[in-house]
Amino acid sequence: MLSNTSPRAPELDIVVIGASAGAVDALSVLLPAIPAGATVPVVVVVHVPARSPSLLAPIFASKCAVAVREPVDKQSVEAGIWFAPSGYHLLVEGDRTFAFSVDEPVNFSRPSLDVLFESVALVYGARAAAFVLTGASADGAEGARAIRDAGGFVAVQEPSSAELQIMPRSAIDRADPHVVAPLPALAELLKQLSTRGNGG
Repeated sequence: MLSNTSPRAPELDIVVIGASAGAVDALSVLLPAIPAGATVPVVVVVHVPARSPSLLAPIFASKCAVAVREPVDKQSVEAGIWFAPSGYHLLVEGDRTFAFSVDEPVNFSRPSLDVLFESVALVYGARAAAFVLTGASADGAEGARAIRDAGGFVAVQEPSSAELQIMPRSAIDRADPHVVAPLPALAELLKQLSTRGNGG
C-alpha cells in the first residue's frame, strides 16, 4: 500500500465509491468486505447506460452482508450500500437525504462521480471518504479533490491493477490521495472505514 501520509482510519459518516469500465469486477472485491452491522453508508456511482435500469443493486445484493439498494429521491442516507440509479445524477443534500438531478452529463456521464462527491464534500466535510477505482475518464478526480480539501479521506486503486487506468491516474494527479493500493488492500481499508462511524 502506498500513501502520501500515514494511513489512518478516520471516524466517518459516509463513504462514496466511483468506478466505470471494470467496475463490477473491482466492486466484487471491495463491497463484500463490508461486514454485517456496518454503520457507515456506502454510496456507489458506476457509469451505466441511461436508457436501461441499472442491475447493480440486485447483482450485489447476494454478494454482500449488508443491505444493497437504489435510493429514491428524498430518502434518508442510512447504513447499507446504495447504487446510483441510471439516468440521474445522485447527490446528497444538507439534510442528509438523497437527491436526483437531470442536469447535463458531467464528463459525459450521468450519474457522475464528481457530482456526488462534491455534494458529499459540502455536507459531510472531514467525515467523508472517497474511493476512486478503474475507469476510462477523469470523472471523480475533481470530486475527490473536493473531499480532500474538506478534510476527508481519499483512496485510489493502484492504476497498474485497474482494468482501465485513466480514472485512477486522474484522481492521483488531482486529488493527492491518502492511499493508493490494489483492490485487496482497499477492501481491507473499506472494511475498517465502514465500521468507524455512527452512520449519521
